[in-house]
Amino acid sequence: MTLTLYGIPNCDTVKKARNYLEARGLDYQFHDYKKVGVTTADLERWSGVVGWEKLLNKAGTTFKKLPEGDKVDIDTAKAIALMVANPSMIKRPVVEGGKALLVGFKEPEWDALLSQN
Repeated sequence: MTLTLYGIPNCDTVKKARNYLEARGLDYQFHDYKKVGVTTADLERWSGVVGWEKLLNKAGTTFKKLPEGDKVDIDTAKAIALMVANPSMIKRPVVEGGKALLVGFKEPEWDALLSQN
């Protein structure tokens, strides 16, 4: 199984996730969505599985710096548009592959889901 890890390289949580995968010998491709971007199709697929609420990082500085009008009345379409325009608003990392779709890094959750693949 090959995994794709989406994130940005200088994020501490992404670094922990990469170390986790490497320590377990799990193959993965790294997708830097600051440089390469992320597609609407990716975000729609992920939102269909985990919901946009889990993907949109409202605690981050990028979200907090948005104009107030952008922070209200968020639905799926608006959340996806915000994340496409500002990939830093996507909770990091996102890992996809096999049956796995992980958002954020919580080792017990990763252990449980990645052991099923």
